[in-house]
Amino acid sequence: MGYAEKRTGYYRGRYKVAPGKYGTVCDATGATIKFRTKRDAEKAANDEEAKVTGGTWRDPSAGRIAFGEYASRWYAAQDLAASTMQNYRRHIEEHLLPEFEEMYLAEMLRPEVDAWEKKEKEAGYAASSIKTWRGTLHLILEDAVDEGLITANPATKRRGRGKRAGRSRARGPEKVVTTPLGALLIAERAALLSGRDDEFVACILKPYTGARWGEIVGLETEFVRPGLVRIEWQLYELDTGELVRCPPKDDSYRNIDVPAWLSKLVSDHIARTAPTPCACHGRTYVFRGQGVARTGAPGAKLVDVARRAGVSKGTVSNVLNHPERVTEATRVRVEAAVADLGFVRNGMAQENAEHWRRNGFATWLFHPAADGWYPKKAPQEARPVPLLAEPWPGVPARGRNASGRAEACWLPIAKGITPHGLRHADRTWMEELGTEKVLMDERMGHIDGSVSARYSHVTQAMRDRLMAGLTLLWEAALDARLAMCPRSPVAVLDALLLERAQRNLGDDPKIISQISPRGLLETNQGPDSR
Repeated sequence: MGYAEKRTGYYRGRYKVAPGKYGTVCDATGATIKFRTKRDAEKAANDEEAKVTGGTWRDPSAGRIAFGEYASRWYAAQDLAASTMQNYRRHIEEHLLPEFEEMYLAEMLRPEVDAWEKKEKEAGYAASSIKTWRGTLHLILEDAVDEGLITANPATKRRGRGKRAGRSRARGPEKVVTTPLGALLIAERAALLSGRDDEFVACILKPYTGARWGEIVGLETEFVRPGLVRIEWQLYELDTGELVRCPPKDDSYRNIDVPAWLSKLVSDHIARTAPTPCACHGRTYVFRGQGVARTGAPGAKLVDVARRAGVSKGTVSNVLNHPERVTEATRVRVEAAVADLGFVRNGMAQENAEHWRRNGFATWLFHPAADGWYPKKAPQEARPVPLLAEPWPGVPARGRNASGRAEACWLPIAKGITPHGLRHADRTWMEELGTEKVLMDERMGHIDGSVSARYSHVTQAMRDRLMAGLTLLWEAALDARLAMCPRSPVAVLDALLLERAQRNLGDDPKIISQISPRGLLETNQGPDSR
């Protein structure tokens, strides 16, 4: 039995913890409770001893460990994917330790956690981010509860308490998606900004497969097969800049059926670029990065001059190195393009990077293509992409005084869309086509744990209908782009438009030869997104 021990001016409760070992009744912080009467001390001591007998007793001193110390120990014990470990470390170091590092676990009560959350909101962080950080805190403290260090988890969110409104308070911004035509126009602009076809192929592959960014970057040539793309790996970019080759998110290994036209587009791209194994992983990837960010500061490339002059890159090279090999008219046209673009020989002599970087791709290629603006980046403010109007839809002006030499700028196609928004677009298109949910989940790499999903299975007829539907969307987008202008400065798109025009108008070379670069533009000045 417990007993009361008289002290100067108060009683304290004592109870048996183990043979020859006694404990003192303490509060949640481990401080001794001072009772006014002997009866109260005895009652509290008996209650604690009952907990010892019943196996629910917790050592009051267990919570006297600082959160920072416990969080470090907790993190070291985890053995998770590199991406998850990176996220946990970022949450702990940047948002939890600044507030709770020196606080004992037993002192971390719900009011303290709620006050921290309110402070993060006032600092301007998104509600979704704060929810994620609180989730990490809850996970850490839940393990502390399991270890008997604390009796309850103060980070547990009580349902419906402390809210001024309903679920709308934590509602994030609407995810921007685009149409098949919008995706085509964004892909064309991204290729114009990069000066090559790689970005066009990637920006078409993403919305028509629903693959994640890391899965596109980590797509290896051996997993591109006739009629399908196999998602086996992804490349995840850590804060250190290292790209880790790891399984796809949630182990969502899958085969994604692709229409014949898309399969040919990707296969032709691989044949054209002839990729070689990268130095970092020793694997051959479908897409490679760029060595220079397309911010408007670097000078024009050889391909820009060729597009401006309406000749091949080889002709431009001849003008620069062997002018006697070209006609006078061609030389004058190329030299005029060199002057217009501010082209400097060897000004862009740099090897391509092995892989894209998420931030660089989104900041300097995707967002300018979708919005028509370069973002704010010190020391430069946000600014429209400066364009030379010819050839249509305009090519980015580069080099010194690019803005001063600009003749036009792009209008937004889908303002605010992100690369991940193309994955949302794929799911939206499938919904519009009436695709069965079981097939959509398979393509997206999602798992439906409902009972009804157990009785639904993908059939070949479902796949065929989806491939036919995606083909119709693609052909409609090509026709709409063809109506804007029958040619494109992007070589791979130009070939696709020419092929589409031949199919629509017939194979008569006389008809095709009459299609001028601006032949249909002047009669199609409606609200096109350029």
